Amino acid sequence: MTPSNAAFSLRGRAPRDTDSISAWSLIKPYWVSEEWKVAWGLLVTIIAMNLAIVWINVRLNSWNAQFYNALQEKDVSHFPHLLVVFTVIAFSYIILAVYRTYLRQMLGFRWRQWITNRFLNEWFGERAFYRIERDRLADNPDQRLSDDLQSFATTTLSLSLDLLSTVVTLISFVTILWTIAGALTVTLGGTPLTIPGYMVWAAALYALGGSLLIKKVGHPLVSINYQQQRVEADFRFGLIRVRENAEQIAFYNGIDTENTNARGIFARIRDNWWLIMKYTKRMNFVLSFYGQIAIIFPIVVASPRYFAGAYTMGVLMQIAQAFGSVSDSFSWFINSYSSLVEWRATVNRLREFKRVMRATHLKESVLPSTARGGINLHYVDSSSLSTHGLELALPKGTPLATISDLVIEPGSRWLVRGPSGCGKSTLLRAFAGLWPFGDGAIDVPVGAKTMFVPQQSYLPIGTLKAALTYPAQADVFSDEACREALVACRLDGYVDRLAESAHWTRVLSPGEQQRLAAARVLLHKPDFVFLDEATSALDPGNEAHVYRLLNERLPATAIVSVAHRESLAAFHPHTLDIERHEERAVA
Repeated sequence: MTPSNAAFSLRGRAPRDTDSISAWSLIKPYWVSEEWKVAWGLLVTIIAMNLAIVWINVRLNSWNAQFYNALQEKDVSHFPHLLVVFTVIAFSYIILAVYRTYLRQMLGFRWRQWITNRFLNEWFGERAFYRIERDRLADNPDQRLSDDLQSFATTTLSLSLDLLSTVVTLISFVTILWTIAGALTVTLGGTPLTIPGYMVWAAALYALGGSLLIKKVGHPLVSINYQQQRVEADFRFGLIRVRENAEQIAFYNGIDTENTNARGIFARIRDNWWLIMKYTKRMNFVLSFYGQIAIIFPIVVASPRYFAGAYTMGVLMQIAQAFGSVSDSFSWFINSYSSLVEWRATVNRLREFKRVMRATHLKESVLPSTARGGINLHYVDSSSLSTHGLELALPKGTPLATISDLVIEPGSRWLVRGPSGCGKSTLLRAFAGLWPFGDGAIDVPVGAKTMFVPQQSYLPIGTLKAALTYPAQADVFSDEACREALVACRLDGYVDRLAESAHWTRVLSPGEQQRLAAARVLLHKPDFVFLDEATSALDPGNEAHVYRLLNERLPATAIVSVAHRESLAAFHPHTLDIERHEERAVA
């Protein structure tokens, strides 16, 4: 246990500001990070390509007028030249469009990679991953770290670049439409009224009306999409739980219950999906109506001046195309509404997730409910681990147990006893800095190596050697040392399987897993080892063998065991008896 393991303390700790998390605070860090040169280089290149594509569209608009005029005038001599011009324009557009997408994908993934690493550091830092699960602060962190971050990076980039291209397109085609469409003169009450650039105003009003309508119809989709992401993740997590605990479920014959639970969770997906369908149907009605009207609307609006001979068929088609570009630019909100809805839901989930990672390790409601200041871990220049006035409590402040002052010397052996639920395992969590609820202090030697061995140890999926040496990397220990530890713990049958990869939690029996955990302790040789029912799956003979082995090979290691078996008292000269707190017993 070292200072880098993040000692928890409540006294004097200023709460962090969790209300300032905005979408911009999620976006900005990457663009000012150590990757800013590459990021901005790619972004500027993509913007330049976007501008080139807008110029091509402007050039194509001019070509459109020439092409239709040539058709109207049956200008055969000019027609082949126009086809060559179109070929050059088309190939240029294709090359730019392909590489724009390629570079956008590259930049999107680099951003996702950077922000994922940042979130992972925060998730693992200060044991936030444990705190979030312990206090149930946020649902499905796996989805937020994978799907949400991927969606955030790519969608933010896409929406931003599309908006920039839309603004440039709008400026370009507004100029064209204002110039070639001219002014419209109407008579109101005998007074002539001239409307300059009337086609531009018509496009703006058309898009504004559509935007207001689509916002009104589609606004509920923001919260509904947020909920859909959550229920989908809950369903996926439930299926993973069934897969991870397949044997236990099969032993209990819990198939019907699990099936019912899965169907119940999926029913929430169904109900929420019906809401999505309902509002999407309404929005599609509006979008379809808006899109169909847009086909004929510019020609209808421009037809009075065309029939009056103000411009040719080619100019009319140029006006219609320019109107479409201006209208589409004004309609960016409409066209991007679905993406904006999903983006907003994703941002809300990431803001919530970042808030709980940055928040203090206690729920805000805990401190006012109890006068206890929290359990403090102090790193001191000593060889012994000691406690002072230690009181354990539940997260809501209910007293759990009062612990006598302890001094755990190097090489000492302590047995922690007491009825179930009295706080024995909670005491070990407090030693590990995982349980801040309560009061008092724990003094830990600076630089001391500690190891906590629960009833069921975590075994990573991979090689047996990696599972044995965890949390150290597999190459830290030699194969010979690993084989010797396995033999010492009576796992002779696995000495030749160190390089074999498997899901070892499923391969090893509970007793074998506990003996593997003991072999881990032998390899790491910690200064303090805490065993929480770590031999409960072993028969008396193997249990006694493990404890004799630890005593013989680790004479300088302090061992603290939580156990119910009286037989273990023979291996522990010191005993700590914990009783339920009276307040808790009354409660």
